[in-house]
Amino acid sequence: MASLRCLRELSRRAATVLSINQTRLISSFPTLKPCGTSITHGTPIPNRSLTRDLPLYNLCSRSQGRHFSSKTNDTDESSGGEDEDDGEDYEDSAEMEVEREYSPAEKVEAAAEIGYKVMGPLKPSERLFKPYEPVFAVVQIGSHQFKVSNGDSIFTEKLKFCDINDKLVLTKVLLLGSASQTIIGRPILPDATVHAVVEEHALDEKVLIFKKKRRKNYRRTTGHRQELTKLRITDIQGIEKPEAKIFHKPPKAADIEQPEPELVG
Repeated sequence: MASLRCLRELSRRAATVLSINQTRLISSFPTLKPCGTSITHGTPIPNRSLTRDLPLYNLCSRSQGRHFSSKTNDTDESSGGEDEDDGEDYEDSAEMEVEREYSPAEKVEAAAEIGYKVMGPLKPSERLFKPYEPVFAVVQIGSHQFKVSNGDSIFTEKLKFCDINDKLVLTKVLLLGSASQTIIGRPILPDATVHAVVEEHALDEKVLIFKKKRRKNYRRTTGHRQELTKLRITDIQGIEKPEAKIFHKPPKAADIEQPEPELVG
């Protein structure tokens, strides 16, 4: 920080010296008159400054265009405040960005990169929900992996190109398993799919972010709520599904008819 203050002081003094030399050069020309005439041709040129014909005009204008502090005892707090203002301006510019409009082909491509495909809205006559099946799958959505079974519900980061009650096909299936076999992908299984339905778009709990720089009087508190999408798994395809075994409860002892006791005479 000491070197930065020295550079500021030197630049301020250099600007002062150059401005003094400029005024001396202007005063040394006896034929110049403040009438707006040209030095070379003598023809009147409106709205033109005499200083523009001097060789040192560009150098002086560049040095004078910059803003230098007039105080010699700059502190570290001033530099810290400038950095904070730059960060706040950058955040404001990022918030002002307009959302990009995607074409249908771009939407399909972006959704495929995330790991899903939109099949259309769910019709009232469709019955997709099935009873539990003893099969599980490991799917990847974005950068997260989930172990799911038929009837499970999961929360993922918000999927931009789908609405509530849309049918989805999760294409990035990493593993399938059941009681009799296990299929592992390298890295994914091309013939395996997991079907799901979008139930809602929600917000996660608020997370507080607190930043502090000691001895700089800098404290910032912000909050963030992650946008989420809730999916309901309806079916897993790509593996043989064993038949679900139905276990019957044994009858209770009270339900069994007991023979009536005989009287012995």
